[in-house]
Amino acid sequence: MPARDAIAAVTEDFTEHRPAGGPETGDGPIGWAGYGESRARAAARTGEEESVLHGTARVVGRSCVLVAFEFGFLGGSLGRRAGDRLEAAYALAAERRLPLVSLVATGGSRMQEGMIALTQLQRVAGASARLRAAGLPQIAVVRDPATGGGWATLGAGADVVLALPGAQTGFAGSRVRPADADPFAYTAEGQWAAGQVDAVVAPAELRRTLGRWLAALTVTGPARPAPVPEALSATGLPETGWDAVEQARAAARPRAGAYLDAYFDDRLALRGDRCGGVDPGMLCGVGLRAGRPVAYAAQCGTATRPAGYRTAARVIRLADRLGLPVLTLIDTPGAANDAEAERTGAGAAIAEVFAAVAGARVPVTSLVIGEGGSGGALALAAPGNTHVTADSYFSVIAPELAAAILKRGPEEVHATAGQLRLRPQDLVELGVARSVVGPASGG
Repeated sequence: MPARDAIAAVTEDFTEHRPAGGPETGDGPIGWAGYGESRARAAARTGEEESVLHGTARVVGRSCVLVAFEFGFLGGSLGRRAGDRLEAAYALAAERRLPLVSLVATGGSRMQEGMIALTQLQRVAGASARLRAAGLPQIAVVRDPATGGGWATLGAGADVVLALPGAQTGFAGSRVRPADADPFAYTAEGQWAAGQVDAVVAPAELRRTLGRWLAALTVTGPARPAPVPEALSATGLPETGWDAVEQARAAARPRAGAYLDAYFDDRLALRGDRCGGVDPGMLCGVGLRAGRPVAYAAQCGTATRPAGYRTAARVIRLADRLGLPVLTLIDTPGAANDAEAERTGAGAAIAEVFAAVAGARVPVTSLVIGEGGSGGALALAAPGNTHVTADSYFSVIAPELAAAILKRGPEEVHATAGQLRLRPQDLVELGVARSVVGPASGG
């Protein structure tokens, strides 16, 4: 699909901007023989002067700066003049205080401009960093293909990465990757499975999905704390510590998905830690509640893996940069402690979340909805703004493990649970939690 058709497919209107200076002249900065003729043929075939277009646009009523690659112009490659346009697009987004949306279809840097082409990646990275510092979001739509430096800057470097089904996606293009490489790894679906892409979106749904993301990432005014969710069960307070553990572990207890569905009018997932890992036991993203965007990170009752913590840290840092309040839902028996978790950096990943919460300038609201197992749960807890449900507990360690460490027998686990003072009412009395929240009917 030509760039202008791709733009028309997702926008209501588009006003093109052109940077100062005309197209590249002659055989370019390194005098590549025949380069001028190749550009002339590309211009005649596509009607474009360069491989990149940019301007202001509206997507489902939301304003943004839009960048689109024309793959028919020398494979959508990046050269000096394409770099001019990309840098101008980032500057325009900063000037207008608008999100940047990129429709990426590129094979990478333009060989006919040698190192001059490759250094355009530094220009793009610098412009992207300045836009991040300005607190403005970047959304990439990966078309087919998105490889090389274009993927490694505008694509993978965006805050939200969407991809069209089947799009060739990856740093290595088809002609330079190993002959025996798994082809699935270089597809949009493969990158989604590895947590490098947030969603694979059908073309018919792309405009609506972009509109939803632009709404979710649009911030007006200072961030106000996210309201504490109401409890979804009417379970009474437990009498003993072991009662609290059993209520939190009950199979019928409401889980994170139910809480998120009840809390948000619309929500969009952010997937993966951008290091090749995905933890299905950690739900992360941005949702809209009464028109207000709130970022969320929610544990689902399983042992949280390093990828889950890194994904949560990624979302909290993004929210802090954009000025979004954060909601965390805590429900884990503890951090995963198997050998694979240690090899993939469990300690460092948990430390990332502690640091992200501690350093957040936006308000963080936390609710313990089930098990609060040790530091793997505490990492997501907001100091001074953590609340608990009646069917939850929070403990320095699980009662069974505490008894084992203290060399107590299995018959002493129940008593140990009481000694740990892990009941919801204990947590409020100790000052660990601010309140025990009730269901909607109970206040």
